[in-house]
Amino acid sequence: MRKNPFFEKYNTPHEVVPFDKIKMKDYEEAFMEGIRREKEQIERIVNNPAKPTFDNTILDEEDDEGYYDLLDRVSSVFYNLMSAETNDEIDALAEKMQPILTKHANDIRLDPRLFERVKAVHLHHRRLTAEEQKLLDDEYEGFVRSGALLDEAGKERLRQLTEEASMLSLQFSQNLLKENKAFKLHITDEAQLDGLPETAREAAALCAKENGKEGWMFTLDSPSYGPLMTYSTQRELRKKMYMARNTVCTHKNKSNNIAICQRLVNLRRELAQLLGYKTYADYVLKHRMATNTRNVYKLLNSLIDAYKPTALKERAAIEKEFEKCEKRDAKCGTMEPWDVSFYSHKLQLKKYNLDAEMLRPYFELKKVIDGVFGLANRLYGITFKENKDIPVYHPDVKAYEVFDKDGSYLAVFYADFHPRDGKQSGAWMTEYQGQWIKRGERREKRGEKNHKWVPGENVRPHVSVVMNLTKPTAEKPALLTLGEVETFLHEFGHSLHEMFSNVRFESQSGTNVWWDFVELPSQFMENYAIEKEFLRTFAFHYQTGEPMPDELIERIVKSRNFNVAMDCLRQVSFGLLDMAYYTQKDEFKEDIIPFEKEAWKKAIISKQLPDTCMTVQFSHIMAGGYAAGYYSYKWAEVLDADAFAVFKREGIFNPKTAQRFRDCVLSKGSTDHPMKLYKNFRGGEPTIDALLKRNGIK
Repeated sequence: MRKNPFFEKYNTPHEVVPFDKIKMKDYEEAFMEGIRREKEQIERIVNNPAKPTFDNTILDEEDDEGYYDLLDRVSSVFYNLMSAETNDEIDALAEKMQPILTKHANDIRLDPRLFERVKAVHLHHRRLTAEEQKLLDDEYEGFVRSGALLDEAGKERLRQLTEEASMLSLQFSQNLLKENKAFKLHITDEAQLDGLPETAREAAALCAKENGKEGWMFTLDSPSYGPLMTYSTQRELRKKMYMARNTVCTHKNKSNNIAICQRLVNLRRELAQLLGYKTYADYVLKHRMATNTRNVYKLLNSLIDAYKPTALKERAAIEKEFEKCEKRDAKCGTMEPWDVSFYSHKLQLKKYNLDAEMLRPYFELKKVIDGVFGLANRLYGITFKENKDIPVYHPDVKAYEVFDKDGSYLAVFYADFHPRDGKQSGAWMTEYQGQWIKRGERREKRGEKNHKWVPGENVRPHVSVVMNLTKPTAEKPALLTLGEVETFLHEFGHSLHEMFSNVRFESQSGTNVWWDFVELPSQFMENYAIEKEFLRTFAFHYQTGEPMPDELIERIVKSRNFNVAMDCLRQVSFGLLDMAYYTQKDEFKEDIIPFEKEAWKKAIISKQLPDTCMTVQFSHIMAGGYAAGYYSYKWAEVLDADAFAVFKREGIFNPKTAQRFRDCVLSKGSTDHPMKLYKNFRGGEPTIDALLKRNGIK
């Protein structure tokens, strides 16, 4: 009989996931067996008659042999595919498994027998290494933050709150995917394509063909939506696309997310208050670099003060450009949100003679891949080699072996570049296997006090980057915009954080760091997108092979801060909205749409429409782990500007500086406080000055 592939050692290169062997029926069986094994493990720990120690309690939860990690293995595959390659069967199984998995997690964290052992070790333990002490502290605090100190009534209420929240988060994501993929703008009159560049027309023709239609088709995926909003002269089409994208999940149908968002805010507020915090933000920020809401608002308000005057000037310049159209066309009226990208583009052309289409021929995806990999090689000495023997979950996905500068195996890297119906919008990095070091021999001379841990095999990570970049057409290869190159660099930065991880415990590895630190490596890499020395390594015309001209690069550099203040305020507005929801102390009863517009108005300088809503599609704060943490992007931007200033001073490809960044930040995971890790690299705490200087504000 065929065996479930999750139950066996993967017979694949580097023991990667055998996607080609996994069947739909394998998931549920593996989930249930994984739950059974974890319960077996917990029973063995709590029934151990020996005195609780770090080794027989904390380390016993770290599974080196792979028997008890079945649940993690199947979960990583299943939930990653839910985002990257889902279908109705996966969605249905997710709805079935979500309450079962949440209950199982609660059963472990709320088990008083297990907590008593962890608590005993926390109070009395042998001399520990720094990593061991951090693991113990995190483990104890994890139990406390999961309700271990609550009475039985409190624990039961916590179970109800977490189980309901997990189901609503899942439903939120499923609704958003369905709504985004359901909208398709079908055009049969070529005259309506006026203004659109050839690449956008070809992509739309391909989309129509893939959907069995004649003509052209546009979707809400970024490579389709963005060009139409930027180039189309058809104002009504821009309006239709804008309203479609900004009203998803607000319609009177089964995919409406308004009530779900209201309920999620209240569930999280009640959860935090049950655990002794005034608000959910207070609960979250206890384990963040910001530490409290006061510091978050201090950052957001300082950015508003610094950037808003410039943003108003930027907005006025776009409106002036719009008014020139109004003089020609009395029907134009006032500038609307669907006009901003179009007239902003016109203004950019006038000021810098630059737009995204001019750059596309120099950003062929194949060359961009070479450039990004080459950057990693130049900085850190690592190399990438495609291995077609590594199974993938979709033909679009490429798999690479990654080797360190000494030639040793470092990681497996998957790259999934293009949009499709089963994939969520946006871009993200995830993993199928984390990094950790197996326990080797145990040497004891005088009992436990002088116990010495000897390292065993260093298990290397399997990392995946998922994006929605421009697809190739029958006429052209995939030609990217500069923004898409930046997206690639961003997610690649996350992957480096994972691939360079070199810690003992998987729970401390890679991106398992505080959320307002996790974006530093990713946003740091974005800085290279406009560096001439970097562009010179890969930006060659896909037809002629000619390098990008110096004067074009100069225009890119000069235009770097075009509308930078407006972009900053947009991010700040999202941070304000996030904090407004999660600093609620009383039951949230507000109407989501007007509440949203009031919450972020301090950072809003453009017209707000009564029917549009960001909250219902704001996956980061409703279903993606950034609740009370969206400010992290701006927090990390201060860090990344400050860090890159060191590279600018010492050389953007300086291998010694890069090695210091790798040693102090990228390889350390969460083995120490993030500010200490950063200071070890930088020599001091960051300031906002480097960001203001980079953006031309100061």
